[in-house]
Order: sequence, then structure tokens, then C-alpha cells
Amino acid sequence: MNWEKSDRLKALPPYLFVEIDKAKREAIAAGRDVINLGVGDPDRPTFEFIVEAMRKVVGDPANHCYPFDEGVPQFRRAAAEFMLKRYSVELDPTAEIITSIGSKDAIAHLPLAVVNPGEVVLIPRPGYPVYNSASVFAGAEPHYLNLTAEGDWLPDINAIDEAIVQKAKMIYVNYPNNPTAAGADLAWYEKLIAWAKANEIIVAADAAYNEVYFETPPPSILQVAGAKDVAVEFHSLSKTFNMNGWRIGWVAGNADVIAALAAVKGNVDSGQFNAVQWAGVAALEGSEREEILQQRKLYQDRRDVLCAGLTKLGYEVSPPAATFYVWCRCPDEVDSMTFARRCLAEADVVFIPGIGFGPTGEGYFRAALTVEVERIEEVVERLGKLSW
Repeated sequence: MNWEKSDRLKALPPYLFVEIDKAKREAIAAGRDVINLGVGDPDRPTFEFIVEAMRKVVGDPANHCYPFDEGVPQFRRAAAEFMLKRYSVELDPTAEIITSIGSKDAIAHLPLAVVNPGEVVLIPRPGYPVYNSASVFAGAEPHYLNLTAEGDWLPDINAIDEAIVQKAKMIYVNYPNNPTAAGADLAWYEKLIAWAKANEIIVAADAAYNEVYFETPPPSILQVAGAKDVAVEFHSLSKTFNMNGWRIGWVAGNADVIAALAAVKGNVDSGQFNAVQWAGVAALEGSEREEILQQRKLYQDRRDVLCAGLTKLGYEVSPPAATFYVWCRCPDEVDSMTFARRCLAEADVVFIPGIGFGPTGEGYFRAALTVEVERIEEVVERLGKLSW
């Protein structure tokens, strides 16, 4: 049979990490001691209190049927209670919250629910690649908002061409940010919401890293007065509770957008396994347990060791206030792919080159704080042996 990939797939940019991923696997197969700071995948197991909750519900036949389309009511209530306690944001769990199969599921499906072919989706670069692929799959026209260090890695919404604004249906934002670890405060969110209302643009706020912070808890965009008129916010249990493989999260905000997303999901998936949602209830109810607080301290210790080590070696880096990523400049005159390639080949260390997150990521690399402090110290030692 002769066939080709769909035009939608062909429209996606090439996966720039294939070469590095292949080299990493070859190095590991050859027995080399590779330290992987590439994947944003928590290295600690899911907390035992959540696993125990799962043990109690997984054998219940009531959970073996098809899941609730919008999510187990108790999970949606738990999410609403979390939003109220954490952010003082009141939400109707029956209309303003929907369960998602992790935040990626909802991020990817949202354009299908609210964007028509030819309409513009505003996408930050550098940024999570799914914003772009989701928009392309929906037949939308991506328009990229280039984030820069000089602009604190925030999009300059007032600089967007008026013709683009008129065609725009939705904007993705992500703070705390992957990959840059930058943050946004309530004052900036207020400006964004006012602009979105004035231009009738949906705001899709990715808050997957809101609970991985060190000093000051990041805000929710839904704390802005009137935000629910135009905004939805994606939340995930993956990073906070080490539940990345469980695939559980929620979307909160504008009821009409939530309903549209529910209609899409009702046609393409059957929801998340009810038992996983019950485990999610336990997680949210235990969000202030000591082990959660200790995990933040763990990432902070790793951050401090890596940033201090990179600074000592002469790298330009600012310690992040949130996320478990460090966003660092490559050595002068070295492009990010060359840097990542040499770090793997000569030091057995995996980083993600910034170019993989978009052109404005060039000149940077991302390091994930997902190995123990001793291994991070080893990374610094190995980097110190490289000459640029």
C-alpha cells in the first residue's frame, strides 16, 4: 500500500531531538554512565498515601465501568476546593471544572473545541511544542509571540499587529514557564485579561508547574476579577504529586469553553479511569502534607547546587523561582544543538537544546532537576572538564 502522512503531520516542524535521543540510547547501550537532565519527568515515586488510596479503590467493580465524561464528581469538587483554598478562587465544579487526562490532553484538544480553520492562535516561543501542534491539527493559523530575556520571557501583547489580533481566537500562556522557568504576576495577568476581553480572545493558561515553587507561590490567572469571562486554566497532578504516569488533571474557568472542551472529549475519549480520579482526590486533599513540602525543598536544593555550579564555571544563569527546570545560556558563540551534542558525546550529560522550543530559544539549554544532588554535582564536575 502506498500512502503518506497526513498534511497535518507534515505541517509540524521536525523533531530536533532525534539525533540526541538516538545518541543517548546508544551511549546507555554501550554501558556509559549517562546523566539525563533532559526529560521533565519526576524521578521520585508517587507518594505512598496516594498509592494506598488507589489500592483501596482499584478493586471496586463500580470503578470498572466507563468513566464519567466530565470526571468523577468528587474529583471535580476536590479540584474546586483546592482552587478555593490555594487561590481564593470560587468555581462551580459542575460547570467550571472538567477532569482531563493530564493537562496535555486538554491543551491538545482545546483548539478543536473553540477555534475554526483559518483563525489565529497566538503561541509563545520558546514554549511547550503541544501549543503549536494542537493549533495545526485544528486547522488554525499559528502566530508566534517571541519571548526574550529582555522582556522577562513575557509576550508583548501590545506589539502584536492589529490585523493578527483581529483574526486571533485564542492565546496560550504558560507561567511558571517551560522551558524558561519565568513567572508572571497578577499585575501582568490583569493586563492580559483586559486585553483579551477588549479583543474577544480566549486565554488558555497552562499552570502545570504552579505548585513546584520555592519561595513565593505563583498566582492563578483566575484570581483576576472577570478572568472567567475569557480564560481557562490547565492544572496537572503530575509534577506536584509525582503522578506523571497516572495522567490526571483538570481545566477550570469559563463555563462555555469548558462545555465545548467536554463535547470534544466526549467524542474522542472516554475519560480517565475512575479509580485514578479517586486517587487524585486523595492527592488534592493531601496537598499540604509534609512530604509535599519536602519535595519542594528537594528541588530547591538541586536548583541551588546546579545554579551555583554553573555560575562558578562561568555560565550565565538565574536561579528559577518555580518549576524544576534551569534555563541557562550556552557558552558564547556555541549554538544550542552543538552544545547539547558535545555535552552528551564528551561528558555523558543530556540537556535539551533551546532551539527545540523555538527560534528564540537558540543560545540556551534547559536542564531538568530530576536527579539527586550527588548526580548534579557530578554534572558540574563533568562540565568543568569541557572547553569551549
